[in-house]
Amino acid sequence: MTITAAATRAQWQTRGGFILSILGAAIGLGNIWRFSFVVGENGGGAFLVVYLAMVLCVGLPLLLAELAVGRSVGREAASAFVALGRNRAWRQSGMLGVAVSFIVLTYYAVIAGWAVKYFVAFGLGDAPRQGGAAEYFRAFTATSVGPVFWQALVMVATAVIVLGGVERGIERASKYLMPALGILIVVLAAHSLMLPHAGRGLAFLFAPDWSVLAQPNVYLAALGQTFFSLGLAMGVLVTYGSYIPQHYSLPQAAVVVVVGDTLFAVLAAAIIFPAVFSFGMDPAQGPGLAFVTLPEIFAQMTGGRATGVAFFALLVVAAVTSSVAMLEIPVAYVMERWGLVRSRATLVVAAAAFILGVPSALGFGVWAGLRIAGRPILDSVDFLASNILLPLSGLAVALFVGWHWREAHAVAAVGLRRHRLARLWRISVRYLAPAMIVIIVLRSLAVI
Repeated sequence: MTITAAATRAQWQTRGGFILSILGAAIGLGNIWRFSFVVGENGGGAFLVVYLAMVLCVGLPLLLAELAVGRSVGREAASAFVALGRNRAWRQSGMLGVAVSFIVLTYYAVIAGWAVKYFVAFGLGDAPRQGGAAEYFRAFTATSVGPVFWQALVMVATAVIVLGGVERGIERASKYLMPALGILIVVLAAHSLMLPHAGRGLAFLFAPDWSVLAQPNVYLAALGQTFFSLGLAMGVLVTYGSYIPQHYSLPQAAVVVVVGDTLFAVLAAAIIFPAVFSFGMDPAQGPGLAFVTLPEIFAQMTGGRATGVAFFALLVVAAVTSSVAMLEIPVAYVMERWGLVRSRATLVVAAAAFILGVPSALGFGVWAGLRIAGRPILDSVDFLASNILLPLSGLAVALFVGWHWREAHAVAAVGLRRHRLARLWRISVRYLAPAMIVIIVLRSLAVI
């Protein structure tokens, strides 16, 4: 394998730039669209408590571990494990993350394209009318051109940013996009809290119904959402970690990212649930929450068109910052593995991701009859990536860092100076995270 010297590797130029870039990678559709419908399906406040516990006990330690792996050798995800592994099996651990990132990107761009379509539709006054949101979404996804066009638009925008490189592309874009994202979510949250029955939505989100904790699925959903929301096990954090200068504190960075990511997800839920309860909708709407339920609400709301524009702008910006990270991972791998320049690597990987994503884009229309294990194409690819490959990649990272990487080297790379904190981190990565991940995998495969 061709490996670029760490000394010549690109690096984040400013502390703020690298924090915003990693936050941009973590904050995406998983924080807005997926987090809200998972909260809705799992009882609200009680799920939120479990989720926060999972983030603290599993998410934060694994995030710190991935950043440490990347920075310790200055390599992208696959090459980092090659450099640190002491035998062939362990050296291949990083390939799972690269594969997951690429596979998720193929259909993530499709969903992001839906968000762009709705943003434009609300902006032009062509949004769903009251009572017609479900049919509007069905008609759009059933066409053979629309979903592919918007998917292509997202891939082009993503590729343009990645073509600029780490400093002039990803970091610079993050410095503009992330503040815009922050402003949008604060404005939308403030607007949502002024709705007539916002208190009911806040009660659902923050007043736990503890009886929900008797349901095992709540814990599994919380851990699965932790992986999605923080961008764990996708090679993103390892690769982004490889761009971090040695004098930056990893524990501080990890805490800032986890706090920022979690706060963003909670604020997104604080936008959605007050609106859902104010208009008498069911919070447990599942994946249709963003593209069917909320447009139906916007159609009934005073100033709904402007609110719809702002909300889908939020979705679009969040989606692009994450899709940039997902494209950067396989691009960095191709650059190091085959020695391609960034421009060629970006165009090749982006084109491949687009082409392989077309079946997912058409899976609700002309290819709706093509199902895999009874699921539409997009859902099948998502199941493979999210329920099988993603947990397996997380398990590989946890076992590698917890059991294969020499303890002294791992603790030194992480930068935890207090012995007690280092010990707690080690216990989580070595025992708690692997055990929970194994449960997720078995549960997703209906073994338990």
